[in-house]
Amino acid sequence: MTVLQGRVALVTGASRGIGRAIALRFAAEGAAVVVCASRLGQHGDLQGTLEDTVAQIEAQGGSAAAVACDLSDAQQRATLIDRAAKHFGAVDILVNNAACGDFAMPSMASTRARDAMYDMNVNVPVELLQQALPGMRKAGRGWCLNISSRTAEQGEPPYPDSKMAAHVIGPYGATKAALNRYTQALAHELADEKIYVNALAPSYIVLTSVSQQVRDIARRRPDMVEPVEMMAEAALILCSGAHVGQVVYSRNIVHATGGTLHSLDGSRVIGDAFTLGELTD
Repeated sequence: MTVLQGRVALVTGASRGIGRAIALRFAAEGAAVVVCASRLGQHGDLQGTLEDTVAQIEAQGGSAAAVACDLSDAQQRATLIDRAAKHFGAVDILVNNAACGDFAMPSMASTRARDAMYDMNVNVPVELLQQALPGMRKAGRGWCLNISSRTAEQGEPPYPDSKMAAHVIGPYGATKAALNRYTQALAHELADEKIYVNALAPSYIVLTSVSQQVRDIARRRPDMVEPVEMMAEAALILCSGAHVGQVVYSRNIVHATGGTLHSLDGSRVIGDAFTLGELTD
């Protein structure tokens, strides 16, 4: 399947997790993918690098390139789209996956923390789309997908672990709620130009190899977890069709479109919208 053949995608936060999964899935569908993170090489104890993502895409026969960019630096991000375009041409698909979280009780969140989260989680996605718009308009098409979060909505009690755990995500969730609203405004402004803007959040906790805490939760509560392939499949749906201003959860959009869940290399069907991921050691 090559539904993205001939398109160029930029995925931020793509050295691991959801960003890497989306980059792999898009490459499997024919897109040339530019992956971005704050640096090349290893970042502390975190697993995964941009070079790893590029190598995996190329090993599967795809085209990829890496661009390092500290998105918290306004000067660096101001040239990201131009730097990405030097590899495969103008960006057709922008996936704003990179995010910043600083968790504290809402009454305790500092101005510094709130400013940092709003800048990364709202300003950066909007600025990158603004940079990409001239190329999209020239091509007469474009897709922008903003990765959101269930934390944009206040959960209903009783809370699963503790009140504190439920509330410390509030300041972060507020930035994602702002992103969702901005997504809808952009979508309706640009739809007539065939530039499609949407937001996507995981339905449940995404199972990746990065967080042992997530894997512990998955073992205790498999109903609270989804495989990373679910987000990748949902992202593909939203970046290959004419969806306008959708703010949706991954399983919902896969189910609503009758889609099946594929492996990240696109080679096999691994389930449907209600498939749970298999735990690995």
